[in-house]
Amino acid sequence: MSLSRLPLSYCTNVHPGRTVAEVVEGLDRFSRPIKAKYGSELATGLWLASSVVREFGTSVDILRRFADGLKSRGLTCYTLNAFPYGDFHDTRVKENVYLPDWADANRLEYTRACARCLAEFLPEGGEGSISTVPLGFKLFDRPENFMDRCLDQLIQLARQLDQLYSETGKMIRLAIEPEPFCILETTAETLQFFTRLRQRASDERALEVVRTHLGVCYDVCHQAIEFEDVAASIRSLASADIRINKVHITCALQIDFPSQNNASRAALARFVEPRYLHQTLALTDSGKILKHRDLDQNFIASPPAEFRDAPVWRVHFHMPVDAETVGPLKTTRHELKVALATIPELNYAPHLEVETYTWPLLPQESAPNIVEGVARELLATSKLLSKE
Repeated sequence: MSLSRLPLSYCTNVHPGRTVAEVVEGLDRFSRPIKAKYGSELATGLWLASSVVREFGTSVDILRRFADGLKSRGLTCYTLNAFPYGDFHDTRVKENVYLPDWADANRLEYTRACARCLAEFLPEGGEGSISTVPLGFKLFDRPENFMDRCLDQLIQLARQLDQLYSETGKMIRLAIEPEPFCILETTAETLQFFTRLRQRASDERALEVVRTHLGVCYDVCHQAIEFEDVAASIRSLASADIRINKVHITCALQIDFPSQNNASRAALARFVEPRYLHQTLALTDSGKILKHRDLDQNFIASPPAEFRDAPVWRVHFHMPVDAETVGPLKTTRHELKVALATIPELNYAPHLEVETYTWPLLPQESAPNIVEGVARELLATSKLLSKE
C-alpha cells in the first residue's frame, strides 16, 4: 500500500485558537503563509478547543462560514486534534491537557461535537480522523469504575460516529494517542486495551462499529521516548488489526551519555519551561527503562545515580522534524525515518500530520519563526515521504 495521497497536514495547535475568530486569524497569519512557503497543497490539522466547538454549536451558519473560509483560502482539513480540550496555550498546561479524561461525559460530548464539525469540513464521501487522549493520566487518582466508564463511552462514541456516517456518508475515525505516563503509553498496553475494548464491544453487539471507528494515533515521538522499536510496534498493531488512523510526524530530544556530557546537560536545561509536560525516560545498559515525570533544573543538575549513569535519555519535547541535532543534543529523527518507511506496509493509508507544537518555546537560536519553521518541516517531510 502506498502512503496517503492527501495533502500533508500540519497541526494548528502550534498557534493559539481559543475562539472562532482566533482560529480564523491563525489561518491567515500562519496557515496561508506556511502553504505559500511550502509551495504545495496543505491540509490544516485543526485543533478546536472546547470553547471553539461550543461557539460553532451556537449556529450552523458560523460553522459553514468557517468551512467556506477554509476553501476560499485554498486549505483543506481532514483531521482534528481533539486531545487538548481547554486552552493549549495557557501559562501552565502540563497534566491538565489530559482532562477531562475518557471516564468524563464532557470528553465524550466534546469529541462527538468535533466529529460534527469535521463532517462539515470534509468533501462528499471524505474520510476524517480525530486524535484524542489515551484515556487519562496514570498519576491522577481515578475511581474504581474508571476503565468501565472509558470503555462504555468509547463504544458510545463509535455508535455515534457510525450514525454520523449513515447521515452524511463521511467516515470519521477516532485515533487514541498513546503517550508517556498515560494510561496507554506503550504499544503493549495499547494492544491489551484494544483486546479488552473489543471484548466489551462484542458483549454489547458493537464490535463491528468499534473495529471500524476506533483506532490509534501513532505519535512517533511518543513511542521513541519509550525506547520502542517503532517498526516492530507498527507491525504489532497491524497484526492485531488495530487501525492506525493518524500518524503524528514528530521527533523527541535525545541526550547521549549524560554523565559524561556536561555541554549537553547545560543545553538540555534551556528546554525547561512551565507550559507543557516534558516526560523524561532513560535506557540503562541492562535494558531497564527509568522514568521522570517532568524535566526540571534540579533533575538535570543532580539526577538520581541510575538515571545519571544511563547511556541515553529521551525527553518529550517535540523538536523540528527536519533536525538530526540541535546544538550538542540529538533528536529521534532516525526513529521517524524508520516509522515512515514502515507505514507503507499497511494495507491502508493513515493520515499524516506534522505536529511540532513547541516552536514558540524553542531556545531562540534553535527557532526560526513559526511560518518558516513549519514550512521547513513540511518540505523535509515531503522529501522523506517521496523516498517511500
